[in-house]
Amino acid sequence: QLQLVESGGGLVQAGASLRLSCAASERSFSAYAMAWFRQAPGKEREFVAAIRASGSSDYYADAVKGRSTISRDNDKNTVYLQMNSLKPEDTAVYYCAARRGTWGTVQPWEYDYWGQGTQVTVSS
Repeated sequence: QLQLVESGGGLVQAGASLRLSCAASERSFSAYAMAWFRQAPGKEREFVAAIRASGSSDYYADAVKGRSTISRDNDKNTVYLQMNSLKPEDTAVYYCAARRGTWGTVQPWEYDYWGQGTQVTVSS
């Protein structure tokens, strides 16, 4: 069973940058499409970004497009989310997720494995 552990969250001011990391427990990581989701208090979990298993393609939610970059290093079993120009509305718990098969799906229930989440708080 694939285990995922996120890190890199924190409290930052608006306009700052953060890089989130998600480390996987198995080398089979390279076979999984990966994604980042986020969940703010009182809101549903929402899609942020996805990346193909090979890393050759990525896809973003409109809310973060142009400000965020998803990437992966299959040698290190790690996926990243670089977030720039952070806004208070980016405040949420950020989760990484993994699935086999088609990449780029945006519904949480289509993913098989989840990390525990890392808190990102952006102050104005």
